[in-house]
Amino acid sequence: MKRINKKPEGKPTRGKTADNRLRRVDNFILLYEPALLTRTDGLFSDSLFVDLGYGFDPRTTLESAARFRHVNPNLRILGVEIDKDRVEAAQPFADETTFFRLGGFNLPLQKGETVRLIRAFNVLRQYEEKDFAPAYEHLAEYVLPGGLMIEGTSTPFGSVWAANLARRVEAVQWSLEALVFSTNFHTGFEVEEFQTILPKNYIHHVLEGEPIHDFFEAWKRSAAETSAAKVFGLKQWFASAAISLAQKGFDIDLHKKWLGKGYLIWYR
Repeated sequence: MKRINKKPEGKPTRGKTADNRLRRVDNFILLYEPALLTRTDGLFSDSLFVDLGYGFDPRTTLESAARFRHVNPNLRILGVEIDKDRVEAAQPFADETTFFRLGGFNLPLQKGETVRLIRAFNVLRQYEEKDFAPAYEHLAEYVLPGGLMIEGTSTPFGSVWAANLARRVEAVQWSLEALVFSTNFHTGFEVEEFQTILPKNYIHHVLEGEPIHDFFEAWKRSAAETSAAKVFGLKQWFASAAISLAQKGFDIDLHKKWLGKGYLIWYR
């Protein structure tokens, strides 16, 4: 696995965030694969969760630490920022298992360190689409086979987000496992809202003839066809639209534990 290059690769984000902006992202991971956070076999025994691009202050990293350590009190957590001042400002919050280091897509790992999970939110949205694949390829070099990356974009307060769920496979590359959409229903339920925050590899492809365009057109039709379910609440409408979408041939996870909490998982 590669280690630190002298110069962090990437560019600074705006860095702005809000309290608990990524809570629903963390809650999704805790539901989707809690065993990834507790694995102790082989190199997983001491492997890291990496919060890539945490922003002006380390709150997202510290909030994740509090959540994830409910299932693994010994989980090692690394917050990575490309801005030196942000890293320096975070140092008072570091401890024996929480670290803040200067870095970019070339993760600042020390000798012997490995990664089980990367969260990269509101990071790649500022890049050109041509930079998406190289960034992903670089990050795959640091993650253990079977590990995950969740990468996407959220609205400013985290009420709505969309993300790629990528699995690291043996060939030192990612397998895009699913595209995940999340809402807490505070702003209602509008399919179009998800379209505006798609990950970089999809957002410019909502064009006729593209699979992501077909998906959104089908989801919009499904939402319209099931709109009568709104009388039972937005969660019921969301779930009904997902069932209709699955009936149109899309591989949607219809388990109540997802739909009832506002998560739509489209397996790719």
